[in-house]
Amino acid sequence: MSESNLYLAYTSCEDRHQAELLARGLVSARLAVCVNIGTPSVSIYPWKDALETAEEVVLTIKTAKACIEGLKAYVAAHHPYEVPELLLVPVADGLESYMNWAQDWMRAADHAD
Repeated sequence: MSESNLYLAYTSCEDRHQAELLARGLVSARLAVCVNIGTPSVSIYPWKDALETAEEVVLTIKTAKACIEGLKAYVAAHHPYEVPELLLVPVADGLESYMNWAQDWMRAADHAD
């Protein structure tokens, strides 16, 4: 298989409602082909000189390389957190039929090279 142009992006929201709003916006804008919303998890992190513990909902976002800048801009503009987490990891390989479908769907939005 040729080199993949797909990426997995990771972020989290305070609750399921926020997660669904963000996910629906990303898919509607064709910045993501799919967003999985997980069950609540506990995050422990430093914030403003204190150690915080919060329950959050994790989102796993499937996107294309050509959509990354748009995805970053969308998350920065629509995420409710002051400093939203957004991490991206390139997909090395996967089921070719899924990867082709995902790339074709996002390419239709004219984000592609």
